[in-house]
Amino acid sequence: MANEALVVGDVPATTRTAVTGVVKALEQAFNDKDAVALGEQFARHASWTNARGTRLDGRAAITGFSAPAMEGFLRDSFARYEVVKLLAIAPEVIAVNVVQTPTDRDGNAVDGARGATLYVIARQVDGWKIVAGQNNAVDAPSVG
Repeated sequence: MANEALVVGDVPATTRTAVTGVVKALEQAFNDKDAVALGEQFARHASWTNARGTRLDGRAAITGFSAPAMEGFLRDSFARYEVVKLLAIAPEVIAVNVVQTPTDRDGNAVDGARGATLYVIARQVDGWKIVAGQNNAVDAPSVG
């Protein structure tokens, strides 16, 4: 994760640490192919649209979709997530822009579609969680 994300509005350092921690935990869960740990980063009633355009409502649906996907078409997919912007929406509600870079199992960047993801992360009773988000696949930048 980058050390310097653009911060817009009042986002205290403790909040920055908390929301980037959610993104880092999500990245780790994705790379470990741990659907339960991935689902735990989402609020119980979250709304998530994945890179294929499938909307999933609720932590159970997100986890339920992720488990077979990680064992199937995502089994050899790995990524690095970089927080590039934090935007204060309301007290304890932060919009987080993330750039996803495809990597190999060891974390080295590889060719492939990248992700441009927006998470809305808010403090919940059980901690900071993603309450809404969308992942967009984008082509790799051209060289030259």
